[in-house]
Amino acid sequence: RSFGVSKERPARFNLTTLEPLLEDLHTRLAGVVIECLDWEAFIARYDAPGTLFYLDPPYLGHEGDYGPHMFARADFARMAELLKGIKGRFILSINDRAEIREIFAWADCEEVETRYSANAKASKRVSELLISGGG
Repeated sequence: RSFGVSKERPARFNLTTLEPLLEDLHTRLAGVVIECLDWEAFIARYDAPGTLFYLDPPYLGHEGDYGPHMFARADFARMAELLKGIKGRFILSINDRAEIREIFAWADCEEVETRYSANAKASKRVSELLISGGG
C-alpha cells in the first residue's frame, strides 16, 4: 500500500496552500476544548442540563481493546449508575448483549443494525444498541 503517496503525482503537502487550510482549521476549532480525562471525571466536570454526552465504551467482552486496564467489565455497571443521575442527557452505543440490556434496563434502548466494515471484504451485519436517557 502507498497510503496516498504516488510517484505519478506531486506531494499533497504544498506550502502555498497550507496557510488557508490552517486558517480554516483554526476557525473551525476556535471554541473546541480537548480533554484527556477518564470518562467518569469527564462526565463529572461537564455535566449540566444542556449537555449531551456521547459514550462509546469498548464492547462487552472486548474490554481490553482500548488498552490494558483502561476499562473493566465492572465499569459498565459503574457507568450506568453514574448516567442515571446526570443533569444532562446521553447517547451510548454498544454491542447488543443481554447483560448490557440488563445493566441499562432503566434507559431507552433501541436496537439498530450496522455493518462492521474495518475490512470491507469481511464486513458483516450486526445488531447494536443505542442507549439514551438522562435529565
